[in-house]
Amino acid sequence: MYYNGIYHLFYQYNPKGSVWGNIVWAHAASTDLINWIRLEHAIYPSKVFDKYGTWSGSATILHNKPVILYTGIIDANNTQVQNYAIPADLSDPLLRKWIKPDNNPLVVADKSINKTQFRDPTTAWLGRDGLWRMLVGSVRRRRGVAILYRSRDFMKWIKAKHPLHTSAKTGNWECPDFFPVSTNHTKGLDTSFDGENVKHVLKVSFDVTRFEYYTIGTYHTKKDRYIPDDGMTDGWKGLRLDYGNFYASKTFYDPLKNRRVLWGWTNESDVVPTDAKKKGWAGIQAIPRKLWLDPSGRHLVQWPIEELEILRKQKVELRNHNLDKGEMVEVQGITAAQADVEVTFSFSSLKNAEEFDPSWADLYAQDVCAMRGSTVQGGLGPFGLLTLTSENFEEYTPVFFRVFKAQDKYKVLMCSDASRQYLGTIYNKNNIKIYKPSFAGFVDVDLSDKKLSLRSL
Repeated sequence: MYYNGIYHLFYQYNPKGSVWGNIVWAHAASTDLINWIRLEHAIYPSKVFDKYGTWSGSATILHNKPVILYTGIIDANNTQVQNYAIPADLSDPLLRKWIKPDNNPLVVADKSINKTQFRDPTTAWLGRDGLWRMLVGSVRRRRGVAILYRSRDFMKWIKAKHPLHTSAKTGNWECPDFFPVSTNHTKGLDTSFDGENVKHVLKVSFDVTRFEYYTIGTYHTKKDRYIPDDGMTDGWKGLRLDYGNFYASKTFYDPLKNRRVLWGWTNESDVVPTDAKKKGWAGIQAIPRKLWLDPSGRHLVQWPIEELEILRKQKVELRNHNLDKGEMVEVQGITAAQADVEVTFSFSSLKNAEEFDPSWADLYAQDVCAMRGSTVQGGLGPFGLLTLTSENFEEYTPVFFRVFKAQDKYKVLMCSDASRQYLGTIYNKNNIKIYKPSFAGFVDVDLSDKKLSLRSL
């Protein structure tokens, strides 16, 4: 969140080790989203309403004062409730200490709700009727559910008769996010904005797939119902917020620069012996991004925040280089682990694009990526980058495109394949190998100029 000139990042953290457990709300502050000061933990288990855990949630600016809504675990059965916390001293610009008032919990699951799958309250928004609203993620008979609550005073919350939205066979919805986007400019909008030329985005994290999905649609404020636009697919075949290693994301409105900023978690966990004893860490916060609606109105656009450019130092350029099929060209003069790369590939024709096998239609993109990887030559692709490459090319992580020709259109597959990032063999106690996944997606891009661009950080 942004409050009185300071950005605050709260994140789920285990202070006792680099494996999941003992979760607290860690806290860091910044004036530029680049340089951060780590502060004492904002929220940690200490009271009856969160004794067994302080899980994820969101911040809301309420009457110019920040309030955190979060999920508390109250017993060993994983019963979940929704709590709030407030700063102990608003005169402290860093908001170091937070209080959890004794009138918690604010929201308890009723009999219609699975109390062990009831978490991650959103940033609240204020309607024209003076009522605050928030969503809590849940599941009911395998249907993902965004449960809607209303409150006049932010203390007493009443569950709406109907959820804001629900979708069959999607499993538990974690970390829901609901916010407006403009249809005629790229600036961000306050979460409570209600006006013309606006669409709404509902993002949810699927506990089953560990991917992020979203739809774009219309929020009918009088009925408190969200309807995805025609052609939007709810569920596993829908739009992904990110096609890589990315989960449990959250956006916030930045009033300083009139933008919506997206944060997300990259789970870079390996096996426990590696995380706990060798690396000493597991998981990172992905680079923050500005987010807005594409002019087509059919998907979101993301780009790393502009502040990242202050980290750029020596510039290296490679221009107008013709690549033969299978050729690799080393970009010299950079440190591979800290490179910000922008590259554009152009091609003279699309006629050489390989045919898209109809049997792939029922597969996830990462499965196609695994079959048609960076070493399998096609008609148009693969082309991209080999990152973190060893001198003998035994270990590397390719990020690349492939272009396929389907019946009535071209399909562009983008892959990030970690299967060759480490060739040694490490097992955990369950004889499971080190985590080396492939991530991929069929991306919606315009090929009319016969160019594809890629940025890798």
